[in-house]
Amino acid sequence: MHSAEGLYRFWRERALCTVIVSVEPEAEAPVLLVGVRDEFVTRPWMSPVPYWPEYPGLVGGRDLMAGGTWLAADPAGRRVAALLNGRGALAPQEVRRSRGDLPLRAAVAGELPPVDLPVYDPFHLVVAGLDGVRIWSWNGERLTEEKLPAGVHMLVNTGWERGDDNARVACFRSRFAAAVRPRWPGSGSTERFWGEWLPLASGAGLAHDDPRALLVRQKLDDGRIFATLSVTLIALAEGGMRYDFCPQPDDPASWHEVRTPG
Repeated sequence: MHSAEGLYRFWRERALCTVIVSVEPEAEAPVLLVGVRDEFVTRPWMSPVPYWPEYPGLVGGRDLMAGGTWLAADPAGRRVAALLNGRGALAPQEVRRSRGDLPLRAAVAGELPPVDLPVYDPFHLVVAGLDGVRIWSWNGERLTEEKLPAGVHMLVNTGWERGDDNARVACFRSRFAAAVRPRWPGSGSTERFWGEWLPLASGAGLAHDDPRALLVRQKLDDGRIFATLSVTLIALAEGGMRYDFCPQPDDPASWHEVRTPG
């Protein structure tokens, strides 16, 4: 099987990349977000810090290939924007632009900013703040916008999954919904603050080849490896933002708090 076909089948079957959002407007931290990034292991990147002078105050991991990010946090604005690949018609090669600028621009604007959509491949853009969580989805032909109600929600490459047809969603949505929410203020170690959320965000012990797995690893026929490269946990509250990051998902000891201004 050609490598592209192998990745496409894996992508179709496993719905790579995941964002999990818990919205509880009356909670001490009204919004909790888990971001799971899946990518080729050879794609270079750097862990979250404020990289972008043109976006002062924003914090996120940096993709060294295109210069953007998959998740941007605005600690002062109590806002986070996360990007997932979508499905649909790809942008023409001659005009295609990296989607990595979208989380940066959205974290500043608090919404999908005015953009030339046809230059972007399909995407789902999640923007979370104290005023709620919205999703913009572009399939190469049509843009939609939705607002998440209270509760625990999961988004994968197919978008906002409301049912349980996806094995990962069926397994993890109920587990996160049953887990005790972290208590604010956002102090203490990663393990102490996130409590029951941490082992779930770390994969809950499921093997990479389990159809329910949150953390994945797949070797393609050409030898390339597509895997979960990092996991992010963010809590938004009136009093601030709590940002924790795991750069080595197979090593839970690599979890650490990302110190942010604001």
